[in-house]
Amino acid sequence: MEALEALKKRRSIRKYIDKPIPKEILEDIIDCARLAPSGNNAQPWHFVVITNKERLKFIAEKATYGKFIKDAGACVIVYCDKNNRHHLEDGSAATENILLAATAYGIGSCWVAGYNRTYEKEINEYLNIPDNLRMISIISLGYPAEEPQPKYKKALSEVLHWEKF
Repeated sequence: MEALEALKKRRSIRKYIDKPIPKEILEDIIDCARLAPSGNNAQPWHFVVITNKERLKFIAEKATYGKFIKDAGACVIVYCDKNNRHHLEDGSAATENILLAATAYGIGSCWVAGYNRTYEKEINEYLNIPDNLRMISIISLGYPAEEPQPKYKKALSEVLHWEKF
């Protein structure tokens, strides 16, 4: 899939068929994430890939708006070193790369909030995450069982401003 097609085709997918995602594809998706831009090329990220059904169920139970994670083929939790002043921006860039790489592979995804959420501490303890890392996002991944239609997006003319507002 071409890059621009992936950008325009990506949708949040919350329903998945029961089909595992090959390890090689998951590794390539994370490889794309690690190539995201980061402030001062700090690359402060770590990625926890979860495919175990019991672990997926635990994450789904804890994540306020991520109950569907239990049915995903995998989820990725993006962490960044909190001592890096751009950890939120850098982790968000890596998250977007995951979403786009998944789309290119025909894999559905959904970005579930993680940063500053009440469930961050409990999930971190469950996954044995070091104290210096902050959860940036939780991303479900799976082969789609739905094909949602694009929701309303503002027209380009509503958001594009040339030279001044």
